[in-house]
Amino acid sequence: MRFDIVTLFPDCFTSLLSSGLLAKALAKRIAQVNLLNPRDFTTDKHHKADDEPYGGGVGMLMKPEPIFAAVESLPSLPRREIIFMSPQGQTMNQPLLKELATNYDQLVVICGHYEGVDERVLHLVNREVSLGDFILTGGEIPAMALLNGVVRLLPGTVGKVESLKAESFEEGLLDYPQYTRPADFRGWKVPDVLLSGNHAEIARWRYQQQLKRTADRRPDLLQKWQQEKQQLGEKTFPNDPSRPNN
Repeated sequence: MRFDIVTLFPDCFTSLLSSGLLAKALAKRIAQVNLLNPRDFTTDKHHKADDEPYGGGVGMLMKPEPIFAAVESLPSLPRREIIFMSPQGQTMNQPLLKELATNYDQLVVICGHYEGVDERVLHLVNREVSLGDFILTGGEIPAMALLNGVVRLLPGTVGKVESLKAESFEEGLLDYPQYTRPADFRGWKVPDVLLSGNHAEIARWRYQQQLKRTADRRPDLLQKWQQEKQQLGEKTFPNDPSRPNN
């Protein structure tokens, strides 16, 4: 998959692109990331990419011309989506990341800064995406989250595909607690069921823990999950091994 990121601060991405699974994905050419600085597409001698807003107001706005020029300089793959990282966009979540990883070959990501971008930039955009209901100094951090979340879903990035299926949000519930050695750390012991070798009991315990954790931490997710099960005509507590013991 090809990622083209339009940003005034390309150096922000240096560490992300050279570390961990993302660096491996780039080395294996599972993903390709290109960074474009709008300043490189300006035509004035000062390379001015921002200006004061019409009508007055605090702060500066990114100008439309450099952003349009940057995006229009790119090749256009058949399945391309142009995304503007904006607090006014749809909230980033796992279904969105899966949609982008599955349905597109090229993502063009525009990072705003200062007070945002000239409204006319939105004529370029297919969708706006937000990291959440809060404000950051620019779109670079949300763009990194989007990039990381999509690339890890691409075939070949994560060694064990099964690990992607058994994690929070994949089945509508939060993930269950997990433990590794030692079995007893400062008096906190690994639950006996995980040491039992009884895979049916372990599956049942994990499912119970998913329900409990989701109810405690994200009751909204649990309610949505229950509603979806009901709409599909499925039981909230399916047959063993996943039926909780009440």
